[in-house]
Amino acid sequence: MTWIESLTLNSPSGFWNPIVWLALLIVFAVIGYVIYSRGNRSYKPNTDQVKPFLSGNEVEDVEEIRVRAGDIYWGFIEALKGYYNVLMRMHSGDLRDYILWYLGLGAIILFILVGGV
Repeated sequence: MTWIESLTLNSPSGFWNPIVWLALLIVFAVIGYVIYSRGNRSYKPNTDQVKPFLSGNEVEDVEEIRVRAGDIYWGFIEALKGYYNVLMRMHSGDLRDYILWYLGLGAIILFILVGGV
């Protein structure tokens, strides 16, 4: 048995060899570097090239153009406002409460699955 065979893990569905994976990693790293090295050489950092393009308009205040998560999900939250109000009342922010809920519901599910009911 050679040293490379001693590193191979055989199973009914195939084999795993860290040397093969390391070789593939090196091949893909070289391919990635070749693609990277063929990039645009005219790019200059700290110039107008790094500014966002908004149809030629100047960005005056970043806060004005930023889309917040609350704005994205506004319709969803508004449609389910009754449900969220109940959840917000249950939300305490204390990690111990959430662990208690997790353990309690896990115990109920386990009790049902084992056949207690």
